[in-house]
Amino acid sequence: MIEIRNATPDEYEAVSDLTVIAYVGGGHVEAHDPYTNRLRDTAERADKAEVRVAVMEGRVVGSVTIAEPASPYADVAQPGELEFRMLAVSPDARGSGVGSALVRHVLDTAYDRGDRAVVMSTQPDMEDARRIYDRNGFVPVPDRNWAPVPGVELTVLVRELV
Repeated sequence: MIEIRNATPDEYEAVSDLTVIAYVGGGHVEAHDPYTNRLRDTAERADKAEVRVAVMEGRVVGSVTIAEPASPYADVAQPGELEFRMLAVSPDARGSGVGSALVRHVLDTAYDRGDRAVVMSTQPDMEDARRIYDRNGFVPVPDRNWAPVPGVELTVLVRELV
């Protein structure tokens, strides 16, 4: 069974580790990239957004950050949308439904809040994550694609809720 809930401060290190492993170890971010520090700083994320964890058998095996529009962790959310980012699943828990459960949790959270859509940015090479997004009804919105830094092109995906 997968339990999804808010991360607690004593879990921040585990969240940091699994997020860095997912992004740096997965080849999506270089270890020396300044973004790695942002991935690692779970306490800051939890202060400015919502960090949720997926727990199986008492162990943190996944996490996601949920950000409201205009918050420091929302890059593309517009009013009426909820944004998620930094979805990460422990390598040994991949294929067990953790990523899908976290995405469905974000969709449920947005629906309960009365948001009209959920939005997120992804890199083209994040194929495993993209399968999860596709299965959950996210569609590309090319006119919202963006580049946080030169050479890093992000695809914006949106899932309408209404």
